[in-house]
This record gives sequence, C-alpha cells and structure tokens, in this order.
Amino acid sequence: MSQTASVWFVLLVALIAANLPFVNERVLALVPLRSRSKPLAMRLAELVFLYFVTGGVGLLFERRVGQIAPQGWEFYAVTGALFLVLAFPGFTWRYLLKHRRASHA
Repeated sequence: MSQTASVWFVLLVALIAANLPFVNERVLALVPLRSRSKPLAMRLAELVFLYFVTGGVGLLFERRVGQIAPQGWEFYAVTGALFLVLAFPGFTWRYLLKHRRASHA
C-alpha cells in the first residue's frame, strides 16, 4: 500500500471509530448492555479508547514506511481535536436530532 493510500485509510478508520460510540448501543459495537441506552460517560470512554486504537493503526503504517517520527504533546493535542471533530456527526445524530419513537399501535 502506498503512503498516500495508508494516510487515507487511517483517516477513514478515524472517521468510523470516532462515530462508532454514538451510532450503537453496544460497548465497542460488540457487547450488548443490560440497559436500553449507553450513558454519555461510557460513550466518551469508548471515544478515548478508539482514539488510541486509531493511533495504533497509524503507528503500524508509519512503522511499515520507515522510521517513526517523534511526537510531542502538540501532535496528541491536534490529533485529539481532529478526532473530536470527526465524532461530531455521530454526536449530532445521537443527541441533537429528534428521533421518532416507534408506535406500538
């Protein structure tokens, strides 16, 4: 895979991972909960976990290309902010849009 393709792949993984906590009611989209909905704190914990998983995917691709560049706190601040921006569609869908309730009539 070329370097450009790997960058686009990591961005796609980040987009999916950032929205995953908001579009389902399972923990990490795998484990069902006993309650009907996940609390916001659990969604945010999943978001932080998936940020690091996405970073690991990016690190694997960077290792395949060559030497891993050193990153300071600025790198993590920018990528964390980017991850939160990528999560905005899922957050908007979950908390800001009104959803119709299914009628049981």
